Amino acid sequence: MSEISVSRIAYVLALLGGILLAILGLLSFFGYSIENFGSVLHWRFFAYESIVAIICGVIAIIGSKSATTLVWAIVLLIVGIIGGGLGGLLVVLAGLLGLIVAITKKT
Repeated sequence: MSEISVSRIAYVLALLGGILLAILGLLSFFGYSIENFGSVLHWRFFAYESIVAIICGVIAIIGSKSATTLVWAIVLLIVGIIGGGLGGLLVVLAGLLGLIVAITKKT
């Protein structure tokens, strides 16, 4: 059985969560824009929510490589909370693991 470090788990969780956030945000954006074609106000509300999820997903994907640094762990926590959903939960878990690694890292 191979040993997997906590920092590697944080990286994988942040990457998977970011990918999920981005993909589900894109699907939500295109799904609601096609489904609710008649109501512009209704479309705008879900479009903003989808755009926020896409942006959070991209930030999580970019920050996944640096999940074990203190600043990026905090950024991942905030992005996961804002993004929400299953992808956001994975990003929050990655941020917590990255925060644990950053705090317990020997200097």
